[in-house]
Amino acid sequence: MEIEKKHIKIELTEAMLGTVPKNKDVYSKHIATKVRALAKHREENEEDLLSDIIEEEVETVEDIEEKGWTGFHRDEQGIFIYNYMIKGFAKAATDVAIEVGWIKPKIVNYKKWLDLLLFIETRKLRFMDGNGTIIAVPDGTLERPIRMMTPRGPRVTVTRSDTVDGGRLLEFDITLLPNSKGVCWNNLRHSFNYGERVGLGQWRGSGGYGSFKVVSIEDVMDRKDTPIIE
Repeated sequence: MEIEKKHIKIELTEAMLGTVPKNKDVYSKHIATKVRALAKHREENEEDLLSDIIEEEVETVEDIEEKGWTGFHRDEQGIFIYNYMIKGFAKAATDVAIEVGWIKPKIVNYKKWLDLLLFIETRKLRFMDGNGTIIAVPDGTLERPIRMMTPRGPRVTVTRSDTVDGGRLLEFDITLLPNSKGVCWNNLRHSFNYGERVGLGQWRGSGGYGSFKVVSIEDVMDRKDTPIIE
């Protein structure tokens, strides 16, 4: 069996909301909590690597004083999302695809095998327009009320998110290792098609933001005679 590498292009069909708090302290605490949880399942010598990941990501957080405002990671080229957002989507979408019967037979321990077999090779995913030009800044902002229950009763607060418009494109490479676990491109297509219903970013469920369609899935390379993972 072969290692398969595909180049995927998706197009937002609705505006996508940013998820990154525009506060370095808030973000560093948030990501540090997740990384510590991840570190429990890693080797001790990977601790420095995980610390480097925290430092790298915090450096791409826009720092403003206003609370309740989320956006996107940003570097000298402009805004972007990290590849793990696509991996997270693939896991959630595969869960649904299995539940509704699009993927048969069921993939046992699918989250584990997606982590071990599926790799989003592109680290930073850039938003582009139809001409392939990178979108450097958000297209706009969206403010919305959020109702919360507090010890003093219900409370309504306003939150704001940077947005990128529908029609923006994202492109990335995915490598899939050969396996006998049911993680194959036929099943992954079902998972990615779920993006038409629930997509990426904040308010993607009930709000319907961040939905996308798959524009193309193209072969990048073929590598033969690779041992199958049992």
